[in-house]
Amino acid sequence: MNLLYDEKLDGPLPPVDRTALIEELQQTLPDMTLLHEREDLQPFECDGLAAYRILPMLVVIPDTVDQVQAFMKICHQRKVPVVARGAGTGLSGGALPLEGGVLLVLARLKTILEINPEGRFARVQPGVRNLAISEAAAPYQLYYAPDPSSQIACSIGGNVAENAGGVHCLKYGLTVHNLLKLEIITVEGERMTLGSDALDSAGFDLMALFTGSEGMLGIVVEVTVKLLPRPQVAKVLMASFDDVGKAGKAVGDIISAGIIPGGLEMMDSLAIQAAEDFIHAGYPVDAKAILLCELDGVEADVNDECERVRAVLENSGATAISLAKDDAERALFWAGRKNAFPAVGRISPDYYCMDGTIPRRELPRVLQGIADLSVEYDLRVANVFHAGDGNMHPLILFDANKPGELERAEAIGGKILELCVAVGGSITGEHGVGREKINQMCSQFNDDELLTFFAVKAAFDPDGLLNPGKNIPTLNRCAEFGAMHIHNGKLPFPELERF
Repeated sequence: MNLLYDEKLDGPLPPVDRTALIEELQQTLPDMTLLHEREDLQPFECDGLAAYRILPMLVVIPDTVDQVQAFMKICHQRKVPVVARGAGTGLSGGALPLEGGVLLVLARLKTILEINPEGRFARVQPGVRNLAISEAAAPYQLYYAPDPSSQIACSIGGNVAENAGGVHCLKYGLTVHNLLKLEIITVEGERMTLGSDALDSAGFDLMALFTGSEGMLGIVVEVTVKLLPRPQVAKVLMASFDDVGKAGKAVGDIISAGIIPGGLEMMDSLAIQAAEDFIHAGYPVDAKAILLCELDGVEADVNDECERVRAVLENSGATAISLAKDDAERALFWAGRKNAFPAVGRISPDYYCMDGTIPRRELPRVLQGIADLSVEYDLRVANVFHAGDGNMHPLILFDANKPGELERAEAIGGKILELCVAVGGSITGEHGVGREKINQMCSQFNDDELLTFFAVKAAFDPDGLLNPGKNIPTLNRCAEFGAMHIHNGKLPFPELERF
């Protein structure tokens, strides 16, 4: 696979005495689970990006924070690379293990330490599921706002690592906007607090820097999240369109009207058909695109906004508009959207889930670009968008058993990300870079910017032991990647030093 660790491009990993490491871990931490036989390691060879697999050297599964600290001290002393993993639902290969490193699985740190309704916060360990926080806060009429599609399974530690979003992030923000405090273990095994129980803290905002750092700066062992009051009323409008471009334009029209929905999602015809066959949500299967627009708050405001949004949608060319008649139908509308990924899995042997972000105004242009690429590479693409904030999730359908199809899926995925950059967007919105998008980082950032990233990494992890080979490409990799793509006789990224 062309995105896996390449020693020539990313630098050699330090050699590790596996036998001596096992002996020290067993002696120092006899109660911590340590896996080292091949059959025990096999289940951990990939995260949610299952196309890429590497067998880790060892897997450790601590039960306590003290064990994490002691483990990190041993690895630091021995210069052992460490990859942290939560629930393994990540889609960018961020938790892909290393042949010469240890996979640190934090799934057993899953205690909800405190729900504080007066302060409206929850303290949880990193292995707590996203949805479990809202379930625990529900008796107090509170909830945790970020809601990725995998919220039933994904862990809060992983959400912090990738700065996860969800269908309601347009109004309520990403993970970084819903945190108060992080407790982390540094690469040296020291415990550190980032943020505070207050809304602000002195000094640099290291918590924001850490959020989305993909396990490259430290290990999360405790998270304090904000809890919000449940809205009094929430209503969902579903609008159908006979043209994808019209649906894309309608998104910008709603925001331009001064309306910030609780959620604003878009699906194209292929995604609609797959979701409807799977969930029976009442989606119009003859539509080219649908928008789901949720409005929440006090009843009078919500009713007024529903009428305003309906008028915008009619002016934008919607062919049909329906309002969920009750909470059950509202939940069904959202169930179709949140199950779009598994639904597409029912109509294709394999699919490659991309993640990029674009300015809302560019939605029609990018959708047409994706359609053109689909024809060029002869692969179907189903589009699902957090349309309100421009975060798109093209699902590229392919069959890995057919020679060349995986490679074509990778190629079209890279082209889609480069299109995002070309229109002023980003190569990721919430899935992270991991190993999947590391080459496209070279499309988005120049050498000075990459060197700044390396400087931040070195401040936390000077030996490069935490999740090496992820997120930040070396200049060597960028030069090599650039050299493979020559347009009109000109090398891209001319400012990069050629090695």
